[in-house]
Amino acid sequence: MLNQEFKVPAKLKTTSLVLLAIGIITLLAGAGLLLFSHDQMSQNRFWAVLLQNSIFFLLICLASVFILSATTLAQGGWIVAFRRIPEAIGSIVWILGLICGAVLLTLVWTDNHHIYKWLDPNHIPKNELNGLKNFFLSKPFFTIWTVVIIGLWGWLGVKMRDLSIKQDSEPKGSTKIYWKNFNYSAGFVFVFALSLASTIPWLWIMSLDAHWFSTMFSWYTFASSFVSGMSMIMLWVLYTKRQGYLEMVNDEHVHDVGKFMFAFSIFWTYLWFSQFMLIWYANIPEETIYFKIRMHGPYQFFYWTNIILNFVCPVLILMPRPNKRNYFVVTLVAIIILVGHWIDFYQMVMPATVGEHWHIGWFELGIVCGFIGLIIFLVSNKLSKAPLVPQNHPFLKETIIHIS
Repeated sequence: MLNQEFKVPAKLKTTSLVLLAIGIITLLAGAGLLLFSHDQMSQNRFWAVLLQNSIFFLLICLASVFILSATTLAQGGWIVAFRRIPEAIGSIVWILGLICGAVLLTLVWTDNHHIYKWLDPNHIPKNELNGLKNFFLSKPFFTIWTVVIIGLWGWLGVKMRDLSIKQDSEPKGSTKIYWKNFNYSAGFVFVFALSLASTIPWLWIMSLDAHWFSTMFSWYTFASSFVSGMSMIMLWVLYTKRQGYLEMVNDEHVHDVGKFMFAFSIFWTYLWFSQFMLIWYANIPEETIYFKIRMHGPYQFFYWTNIILNFVCPVLILMPRPNKRNYFVVTLVAIIILVGHWIDFYQMVMPATVGEHWHIGWFELGIVCGFIGLIIFLVSNKLSKAPLVPQNHPFLKETIIHIS
């Protein structure tokens, strides 16, 4: 008989609460020091760390909603065996969205032009050439678009999980809820195209360097968050399987997730190289300045580490077929990818906010621990609220007999 009722292990719950406590204490300590500090770089560091981590962890959780939507629209049955894991992750997007939105709107409505330089009225000249840019980088547009998009992300993440759970109590063979979920998935992909695939990375991250822009930046950010999100799903799948759950998940399912980790590591590298090559080849000063501080300046360690962790390691390790089916290997690579793309987001944010005065110390590590603890706590609790195997799903049989 399938072991479908997930019970949060005491050790996991304790770990999540300890990490969450570390994060809260770190945040309070950082805020306390901020009150007595007159050093602008310390203040910039405080807000930049919160900005980077809130965006990063929100987007990698959002990747689960995209994965659910994409596989639903493609009518892919292979994911049904562990579908409840991305559903649980996607259903907490609204919580991480509230945290990220609070950080973003605090920065904007306190006129923190040390982080978002476009908040300074004189930073972008007001003329006909910059008319659309001044409209886009304005408090009203930033606020409205951020609130609308986070609201839609969070609502759709919860809605898709609720519909999936509702399918469990439907008569056997009924597809009414399935097609309703199909329609919501289509709606999410549309919202996704207007947000993470285009405007949101420009608004939240690229505008930190308001005079620099890249038409490939949104896809680059998407690729980074997607492969990180897939890696997080892999860790949860293997953890729950080691705890005696997800009996239907076999080497074929793990292999498929591993293939996504492998493929999108290459896709991310393709976008990274394309963006870099075009800017390098054109050699326009206002474009190359973005890479100067990262490639030749104080961030060059992160620049090269980024390539090693996010391209070299995943490709070389996951290229052999047996490695994508080895639980230890894919766990190791998933952790490497998550660390690597956290560094990727770090070097997206820090050069524009703290400049040469970068640090990775107690504050950075404490905030990361807090977010990890929060995600573990929330996801594990969501998993315990519904059966781990979707009941009456039209593709349940297909996932049982799935062969890569």
